[in-house]
Amino acid sequence: MSNSTYDIVVLGGGSGGYACALRAVELGMSVLLVEKDKLGGTCLNRGCIPTKALLHAAEVADQTREAATFGVKARFEGIDLPGVHAYKDKVVSTTVKGLTGLIKSKGITIVDGEGRLTGPTSVTVGDTTYEGRHIVLATGSVPKSLPGLDIDGERVISSDHALTLDRIPQSVVVLGGGVIGVEFASVWRSFGAEVTVVEALPHLLPLEEETSSKRLERAFRKRGIKFELGARYESVKHTDSGVIVTLEGGKTLDAELMLVAVGRGPVSSGLGLEELGIEVERGFVKVDEYCRTNVESVSAVGDLIPTLQLAHVGFAEGILVAERLGGLDPAPIDYDGVPRITYSEPEVASVGITTKVAEERGLDTTSFTYDLAGNPRSKILGTQGEVKVIAQKDGPVLGIHMVGSRVGELITEGQLIYNWEALPSEVAQLIHPHPTQSEAIGEAHLALAGKPLHVHG
Repeated sequence: MSNSTYDIVVLGGGSGGYACALRAVELGMSVLLVEKDKLGGTCLNRGCIPTKALLHAAEVADQTREAATFGVKARFEGIDLPGVHAYKDKVVSTTVKGLTGLIKSKGITIVDGEGRLTGPTSVTVGDTTYEGRHIVLATGSVPKSLPGLDIDGERVISSDHALTLDRIPQSVVVLGGGVIGVEFASVWRSFGAEVTVVEALPHLLPLEEETSSKRLERAFRKRGIKFELGARYESVKHTDSGVIVTLEGGKTLDAELMLVAVGRGPVSSGLGLEELGIEVERGFVKVDEYCRTNVESVSAVGDLIPTLQLAHVGFAEGILVAERLGGLDPAPIDYDGVPRITYSEPEVASVGITTKVAEERGLDTTSFTYDLAGNPRSKILGTQGEVKVIAQKDGPVLGIHMVGSRVGELITEGQLIYNWEALPSEVAQLIHPHPTQSEAIGEAHLALAGKPLHVHG
């Protein structure tokens, strides 16, 4: 038994867990952090960071192929996959090292191992039990599969396997057209693979504004990425050279590999939740708007709870819990106001709500779509796309939805506009630098405010 009692024991050192730990020590609390793998969790080790490194390598490959367009003589000789992995792994390892140093320097106690709840204020790791006045669950998520679909790591793989794949597959079926499926489809296509995305809903990125999804589909079609929309998966069988995937209705797709990208499920079993009577629904821990479970001494954050599965949401939830426990009075998170980005080529970024959600909420809206064809910086970059702004009639901006190369970097301004409840006329007064892609946001708001500048028609 360990004698000391900590103010907070955090179970899981990913985005939500470590953000909570860092904020808690800033507020003068003592923190013990339990992590069974590497600090940084999914995002840093098997998610956001390594996938974006692959996507950047993919962008470099595409730019090399297209160099002649810009009057630059270059020859694309292929992908050196070990080189790509070395670059990706270096980004990850140096970031993990930096994060580990930061956490240790703040005086947070780190325990390596798998922890489970053994009481409302106790966590056991191996043979040692640690006491915390409060427990924060931040155990994250893992790739999900479908009933009866076995991920073998060879022919049928998850995103975890895809990140360490030692070859570029000649052909891939990507099951799932959400963020993860779309990003891997984009990478593999840039690396030279034949790719088909299978999505049961009518569009790729089904949670985005429909016009954004259609823009992405148009761009993917142009890139030679195939997709089957409104198509339900039925079965997969192994062949000598790969897999045959059968869709409902009998259509079959042959490929070397199938990537299962049907979402991520919470890591909640075996944690001791049932024994403590912590409420769980479909594997997710149920919490209120302050991330409190139904057991007073236990909070939960990140992918373990049914909020947006994004690292930056984990950070915010971790900080919220630390501040609440530290005696501050933090405001609940407005999840509509969280920016969302898919880092494919082209990128898709949004903040606020979609037209469909606005309709469901009975809001009267007006919108304007600015085509990047009218934006000189986008022309220079050779990207197509759009910025769509939705506003309440005679009211604030409700949503900003963008498609195009690098638009992920623009959504930060969109976030300020949405979260500060700006009126289109107020944004129209702000002068955007020329020539930048950010001007497209300015132009869309100028048009919505009734004073369009570089707008045709």
